[in-house]
Amino acid sequence: MSGLKNSPFGKRLRATHQDNEEDGPRRNRQRVNPIFYTATSSTTKDVTPESPVTMRDMYGDRFVPSRDAGDMRTSYHLMEESGPSTPSKSRIIPTESDALKANQPTEQANAIFTSILHTEVTPPSPRRPTSPQRPTTSSSATTTLPPSTPTRKRIFHYTSPATSANPSTPTRRLDTPTDEAYSMSPDNSAVSAKRPIAFSTAPDLADDFYLNLVDWSNTNVLGVGLGSCVYLWTAHNAAVSKLCDLAASNDTVSSVSWVQKGTLLAIGTLSGRMHIYDANTLQVQRSYNNAHTQRIGALAWNSHILSSGSRDRMVHHRDVREASHRPFKRCAGHRQEVCGLKWARDGGPLASGGNDNKVRKRTSVTGSSVDDAGNGSGDAPLWKFHEHTAAVKALAWDPHVSGVLATGGGTQDKHIRILEYLDTGSQVCNLIWSLTSHELVSTHGFSSTTAQNQICIWKYPTLNMVASLTGHTHRVLYLAMSPDGETIVTGAGDETLRFWNAFPKKEGGEKRETRLDYGRLIR
Repeated sequence: MSGLKNSPFGKRLRATHQDNEEDGPRRNRQRVNPIFYTATSSTTKDVTPESPVTMRDMYGDRFVPSRDAGDMRTSYHLMEESGPSTPSKSRIIPTESDALKANQPTEQANAIFTSILHTEVTPPSPRRPTSPQRPTTSSSATTTLPPSTPTRKRIFHYTSPATSANPSTPTRRLDTPTDEAYSMSPDNSAVSAKRPIAFSTAPDLADDFYLNLVDWSNTNVLGVGLGSCVYLWTAHNAAVSKLCDLAASNDTVSSVSWVQKGTLLAIGTLSGRMHIYDANTLQVQRSYNNAHTQRIGALAWNSHILSSGSRDRMVHHRDVREASHRPFKRCAGHRQEVCGLKWARDGGPLASGGNDNKVRKRTSVTGSSVDDAGNGSGDAPLWKFHEHTAAVKALAWDPHVSGVLATGGGTQDKHIRILEYLDTGSQVCNLIWSLTSHELVSTHGFSSTTAQNQICIWKYPTLNMVASLTGHTHRVLYLAMSPDGETIVTGAGDETLRFWNAFPKKEGGEKRETRLDYGRLIR
């Protein structure tokens, strides 16, 4: 027997018994579920309640973290409701308590980010608006009414960017100054929100390229021709008054122009008549029933000299101090309708633009005249310009540099020309220089590109675009500037007038009393 113990077989048998004795306690040790705190055994032997299990510290070669603070979903690695996902060793599974704490601020942050992304990065495409409607005064104010065509009772209805007291009142989308349609200029990100600071509905504002129906006086009164009537809008109190109505004579207003200093307003009509009114007394001072043989589309003042351009291709000059109805000088030269007239400041040259694509510049109105039939040439122009390929209505003399004239061509031309030309890509309807900075404002219509019906501000002499203002849904055919040079007003065939604070004064500058001084929205 001793030989068997010392034999190789006996040694292996004893070693096997020793291994079983060492592994026995580990295999038979009790395990506790940390969730239910219930003792279980890894063997088939049942553990009865009468034999409680004593918990003791067990040590091994592997680290098993404690999950006492966890939840069942985390402890048992249950799948999410959204479906299985690819496991990752670096993934950290948060507890339910952590998710509840972070849920509320996360949802709020996501909502804010979505709102910013929607309004600033991807604004919706502007829809074509319908005609505006005044707020209803009936008891059923919450009932949405369909838009209707504006009537003359809504003339110059003043609206500010303030939110309406009745949010259910239907309004035109572009009539809201904070609408996304007033897009930011891609050419100059430093220029912030470019929205009109006010707008007015202007029914019967003609959609005709060859007319000039809006002008702003040095006394801060805006004159607008609407159909057969002329209305005055006073800026400091937004008061509206009717100056005249030509319906009795079956005539229509085709042009208006204020004298440089004073309260006289000249009015041209489709039948070739011309009237001069005093805005203070609302009385007519002069009437020229046979001023021209066809419509008068352009008027320009030079002190007491009133010049008029007509479809009869003539330019007439009258001294309004004289009672004579005949002009003291007539100038021929254009082969088609004269649609643009502009005197330089301080009695400088007169520029005229026509539907014959020509620009002519004359120095004065003195010299020989032509007869009533139009025979004779009058004074020869000092300068002729033939580079445009479409009608030239937009003319503007630079108030900062003497002798610099900006001209703009129509649909087939699309160019602004000064000393060199600038291709705008769209019909140039009006031009005006800023009084406070060396910048040029242009309004546009038909376009060969996606941008149209916009108002552009250009820096001179680099001709870089400073701002592009949008909001009108038809050609921007009318443009005027306030006497302080801060605000411009634009009119279009969509029967609206829009006011833009294009050139605000610097901080600390003197302020004028006006209803348009509450915003500095262009720059």
